[in-house]
Amino acid sequence: MTLDYKSKSPDDTFSLGKRIGQNLVGGEIILLTGDLGAGKTLFTKGLAQGIGIDDQTKVLSPSFTLVNIYRAKLDIIHIDLYRLENDEIFELGLEDYMDRDHIMVVEWAQKATDFFKGDLIEVNIEYLDESSRKISIFSELPWIDMII
Repeated sequence: MTLDYKSKSPDDTFSLGKRIGQNLVGGEIILLTGDLGAGKTLFTKGLAQGIGIDDQTKVLSPSFTLVNIYRAKLDIIHIDLYRLENDEIFELGLEDYMDRDHIMVVEWAQKATDFFKGDLIEVNIEYLDESSRKISIFSELPWIDMII
């Protein structure tokens, strides 16, 4: 099922991420795509808050670290594939986190679409104008349509 959501502001994007995060149970993999600066990390910040991340923890884009791990009710594995080639992705050891104790959030997921398997939530964020975005969500998870 694909759902489209129009975010009218950064707060809307954050709130959508938070609502989705509140419904995650573990094992889900959120695959984020969209242009540079479209709001992928902002959406991830909302997810993290919805999952119950500590208020003191800063969610930052893992552009240079490649993988950030945030402790929460379910640990969040935040991955950025922007600078990687397909074969390098297999060397990150991400398989260790594909279980019910973690949530994976993957920015620039289009670089490794065949790598990730399981309870997938695909999120594409497109610019509409300076503050508005079209957020398209595809998932087979039954509850996803109740979020929007």
